[in-house]
Amino acid sequence: MRTVDGATDQVVVVGAGLAGLSAALHLAGRGRQVTVVERDPHAGGRVGRLDTRGYRIDTGPTVLTMPDIIDDTFAAVGETTAQRLDLQRVDPSYHASFADGSSIEVYRDAAAMSTAVREFAGPAAAEGYLRLRDWLTQLYQAEFNGFIGANFDSPLSLLTPELAKLTALGGFRRWDHVVKRFVGDERLRRIFTFQALYAGVPPQDALAVYAVIAYMDTIAGVYFPRGGMRALPDALAAAATDAGVEFRFSSEVTRLERSGDRITAVHTDRDERIECDAIVMTTELPQTYSLLGRTPRRPLRLRLAPSAVVVHVGCAAVAPTVGHHNILFGEAWAETFDDIIDGGRLMRDPSLLVTRPTAGDPSLAPPGRDLLYVLAPAPNLVRDPIDWSAEGAAYADRMIGKVRERLLPDLTGAEILHVVTPADWARQGMAGGTPFALAHTFAQTGPFRPANTVRGIGNAVLAGSSTVPGVGVPTTMLSGRLAADRITGNPDGRPVRTHILGTGTGRS
Repeated sequence: MRTVDGATDQVVVVGAGLAGLSAALHLAGRGRQVTVVERDPHAGGRVGRLDTRGYRIDTGPTVLTMPDIIDDTFAAVGETTAQRLDLQRVDPSYHASFADGSSIEVYRDAAAMSTAVREFAGPAAAEGYLRLRDWLTQLYQAEFNGFIGANFDSPLSLLTPELAKLTALGGFRRWDHVVKRFVGDERLRRIFTFQALYAGVPPQDALAVYAVIAYMDTIAGVYFPRGGMRALPDALAAAATDAGVEFRFSSEVTRLERSGDRITAVHTDRDERIECDAIVMTTELPQTYSLLGRTPRRPLRLRLAPSAVVVHVGCAAVAPTVGHHNILFGEAWAETFDDIIDGGRLMRDPSLLVTRPTAGDPSLAPPGRDLLYVLAPAPNLVRDPIDWSAEGAAYADRMIGKVRERLLPDLTGAEILHVVTPADWARQGMAGGTPFALAHTFAQTGPFRPANTVRGIGNAVLAGSSTVPGVGVPTTMLSGRLAADRITGNPDGRPVRTHILGTGTGRS
């Protein structure tokens, strides 16, 4: 594994999102002096926050999986998750409803889910689910350490026994086609393939290796931190501070000082100059490359994932039977991907994720009120000609109408608290107006994804959604650990991929 040469005693991390916080904790735990520079007044990055009218709103991700990665991050500085975070299991993980009026609860427990599937679609479907569950587990076991949790130095790094096992499991076939081998019911297949939206590729086109996201959702389980998703970055930042990490909040990096092929200091808009032996960049790729003065060398143009419209709604308290996460599938599910990915238009028959965080923590809303987070996938700004300043409010109203129609017919006292459109994501600096960064096409997977090393700069490492291993809360946190490994070397004997021939397609 290629690592930073020379001294690495002082490290600057640019950005206090989950990737930057993870990198800071792993580096501090390995004896480095770490300074984190963050433009916002608090930690979190994409895990955004807004307090308004007595509501505490999470403006970023709401689905949290793979708590063992959080455990590993706290353990880097000798702490445990329980010391810093009240993490609750969400069970059932999801409530899924369909246009024909049917619905099913999605459980992480094999027996509970098998029973639910049997009641929903019959005994053959239940048997197929158990076989699918076994396949997803094997896929995860073959993929995690060898691919998701490993640094790559070139595409030849893929040539391992794990690759042969993944191939034998069908990991390089199409996601939807592999799931169809186990589950015949089209509605059930949606539960194990809708995660392709996170990857930015239709399930009929996505590689089956990305079904590992379905493992994270439906088998490893979904969790929620009391206090909302913001509690996670707050807890990580507190642990990092106690471990000696210095934070410079409300401070934006304006220039990187360089000597030869090394970054020697970071300059901010507060006239600070922070010396460093190495730097971890977690900023959006365009800003990262601009600060580094590099142009990525790739044979193919980067393809961005779809975006989303998110509407935050306050309402009168709903029935306690309404779940934490609710997926409302429209009838035209296949057309959803055609609309937002290929057609660059809004969904004709919207499918929605409705999260009710007050199911896990009622204090996030005023007494007697509930808080809803409604997400609709949407085209990114590269594909989307929509004038969101003109269309955003009307589309938000349409989304709330669908929630009334499909989930909450008795919704009362609804007030729209905040709307986030692709144009708003773009104003936050997200390329193409998408919070999901780069799509996980084959040409943007593993060693073909923009690498966390930088051509021509010996002590700069990247972390975050746009580099390896990819998009999502657990993978973003892993990217911070992988960045730390590039600086300190691998401290505990995890598998590494060290074949170095040529530059490698995925190098930045």
